[in-house]
Amino acid sequence: MTHTLTPSPMASSSLRLAGIERARRAVMQDHTAPSAGWIEPWIERSWQRCMNLGLQAHQPVAFDLVSAQQMRHTQDANQRLVQTAKPILEKLGRAIVNTRYFAILTNTEGVVVDVSGAIDHSDRRASLITRIGADLSERSVGTTAIGAALTELQPVWLHRGEHFFASTSMYSCAGAPLFGPDGACVGMLDLTGIDAVERPELKHLVTQSACKIENALVLAQAHSLMVRLNWPGNALGSEADGIVCLDADGWITGANQIARQMVPNLAMPGRQKVHVSDVFGVPYQMLFDAVRRPDATLEIPLWTGLRLQALPIERSREDIPLRAERRSQASDGLPLKDIETALIRKAVDQARGNVAQAARALGISRATVYRKLGSHNHSASKD
Repeated sequence: MTHTLTPSPMASSSLRLAGIERARRAVMQDHTAPSAGWIEPWIERSWQRCMNLGLQAHQPVAFDLVSAQQMRHTQDANQRLVQTAKPILEKLGRAIVNTRYFAILTNTEGVVVDVSGAIDHSDRRASLITRIGADLSERSVGTTAIGAALTELQPVWLHRGEHFFASTSMYSCAGAPLFGPDGACVGMLDLTGIDAVERPELKHLVTQSACKIENALVLAQAHSLMVRLNWPGNALGSEADGIVCLDADGWITGANQIARQMVPNLAMPGRQKVHVSDVFGVPYQMLFDAVRRPDATLEIPLWTGLRLQALPIERSREDIPLRAERRSQASDGLPLKDIETALIRKAVDQARGNVAQAARALGISRATVYRKLGSHNHSASKD
């Protein structure tokens, strides 16, 4: 019988570092594309950006602090981010306490605004990068998880020589961007180790922690109702939920990134606020009314034709854990027939009584509109 030999962890690590070194030579010396598998494409893009800035891989890195004026502005501008993230960073610190990794929180410019975890301040390599106000942007310190996450707007992991500068090749780091209630990037969360064992699984941990911070930022906005969202068949009440918050008139005050992936038409940075009735195919009052029932879970249509589970929760009850039986019930509350009727009635109202126009907007026949709304709607315009 033939046995396949599995490389030892030490051999795998050596092969990984050798591949990184070959990629560095290809990109930085030979100015050619590295072979597939040596590094991730985003790392090569970051190296290229660094070289376009005139940076040299062997030049020293200063790890400068921003000016006193910039420091004051940064602290003022990021006060809510720091306060909201602090309890999450403390729990994250417990998760990584025995790994020789620590957490760094930055603003959108890559400036450190908070740190957490077991930081060895006697190690200059750690103390330099964990000073509040340290500029760890790509322009200042080259390729890191911080600069890459803020540029690529996606979670990243990089190890040793994947950093641009030779003097930063002792670091290994995972990073994830942070998005605010309006969908704009507000900073990033980084986990860094020094001469530490490579732990790419930290990319998952930092992504999950970033999601918690984003959810907390959404809930910190003034709102009257929080709505948890998930696809039918999935239990509501987990970190996999989309979250949308509404004011008393149904205007969306914030949404997390999961909700933005589920639901089109949510407001993007710089755009006007969106009303929830322009997102969900039900009157917004239905969401506020649902919280008065023992099971508030609804199945609601989107204007795309898809359906979501929705669990509206009053702000005063957001901190109460969901009961297991409440999470397991998909949509036993409001009958689907009533939701469909409300959706059709709203379309007719928006068409100012023009049933033909409403039917076209919904992709159904006029006969279906009449049947769903009842014979009293025959007085509506047919043109």
